[in-house]
Amino acid sequence: MTDRPALPRRASLELLRAEASDELSVLIEERIRDGEDPWDFMEDLPTVDELVVLTLRAENIAADGGNRPTVARNYRVLRQISLDYPALTGAVWRLLGSEPHRTWDASVRVEAS
Repeated sequence: MTDRPALPRRASLELLRAEASDELSVLIEERIRDGEDPWDFMEDLPTVDELVVLTLRAENIAADGGNRPTVARNYRVLRQISLDYPALTGAVWRLLGSEPHRTWDASVRVEAS
């Protein structure tokens, strides 16, 4: 299997960031509506750039048939995202080795508990 399955060409980084910002706003609103105190969860949420990286990573996984990547393949995919979008390099480095990535997601928090 290749680390770069055929993916459709993505929009500009600015548009990806705008989409991620909207998604982050939704995550915050959902947690506030569930009665959580923002002081308790804001540090756990990803940054906009981290959310962009995770979205690009998820698209790569989906294009590869949804197979969970090995540690080595995950590293290569994240590294490729960093090469394709140099402005995301800091976010890629923060995410490397930090599985599970979606600790802010209720379904991941429940499974990890």
